[in-house]
Amino acid sequence: MAYEITEDHETQYCFPAINSSCIKGKRTRHEYNVLYVFFSLLSTWTVFLNLLVIISISHFKKLHTPTNLIILSLAVADMLIGLVMPIEAIKLIEMCWYFGDTFCGLYSIFIAMLLSASLSNLVLIAVDRYVAVCHPLLYPQKITMTKTLISICLSWVCSSTYSTAFVINNGYFDISRRTYLCYGECYLMMGFAWRITDLFMCFIFPCILIISLYLRIFYVVHQQVKVINTLMKGGKCINEGSVRRKSESKAALTLGIIVTVYLLCWIPYYICSISAVSSITINVLTWVVYINSGLNPMVYALFYPWFKKTVKLILTLKIFQPASSLVNIFTEHQL
Repeated sequence: MAYEITEDHETQYCFPAINSSCIKGKRTRHEYNVLYVFFSLLSTWTVFLNLLVIISISHFKKLHTPTNLIILSLAVADMLIGLVMPIEAIKLIEMCWYFGDTFCGLYSIFIAMLLSASLSNLVLIAVDRYVAVCHPLLYPQKITMTKTLISICLSWVCSSTYSTAFVINNGYFDISRRTYLCYGECYLMMGFAWRITDLFMCFIFPCILIISLYLRIFYVVHQQVKVINTLMKGGKCINEGSVRRKSESKAALTLGIIVTVYLLCWIPYYICSISAVSSITINVLTWVVYINSGLNPMVYALFYPWFKKTVKLILTLKIFQPASSLVNIFTEHQL
């Protein structure tokens, strides 16, 4: 698909046989090769790492907790984003949409659903950690596996419903409302009302909720750590409850890092999406959002010892041994 130097003076079209075809941008062969290799590696990296998270939490019974169930849901959304990265890469590199208007609409719904589901999972994680750290005695009754599973299912249903309404109401399946676009283009042209609605529904409101919960969590964590350190300095015995609270605090801090990374990836995109910036800037920031899906497993690897252990068991194929799912991955073990 690359262009030779002798062709640079010619106007290229996405669909030469169609009069309303979009004009195709030009890239050198070297640019094509570099971009395709980069996005192929990024897609493979994202899918592979999130698949490790999914297998780990699904296989090992010790990881079957409400918190990990939400992390599993987040990993599924991130893995699916990794799987559709090649389509987004083709659109960016070729600067044409070759898959038709119908698939453009369906693809837009799917991408919007995955990004919305990721944010809703982060909200669930924040709520889960808030109850665990700030109301530890109520946690076993308030946050159960069944309630968490129902919450995750509802979040996916709400994400898919909102995304479908969002895309349809912006004219993706109404050809009469898309006559201003040339053939071979797939971009969301949002009206002002929907732009403001999306800004509040998919960014401002969830982020305010997440940040508020984590500020409260970090305050409580700080107070708990001070109490535990005071008891340890005084030579007093630390009971099991204090150890558990310290563990919950560490988990909250780790998941807080995931939320922070997410916000750092999304804030620039939303700021630029409501202002007049170049298409190149929007494309770069869009891919920063997608790259976030490959960063979450790296946070698990850095801060969760159990993830390192499960990855070792998965890559060495020891998960296929009898009773491997019952291994206590929180202690040293041999299969």
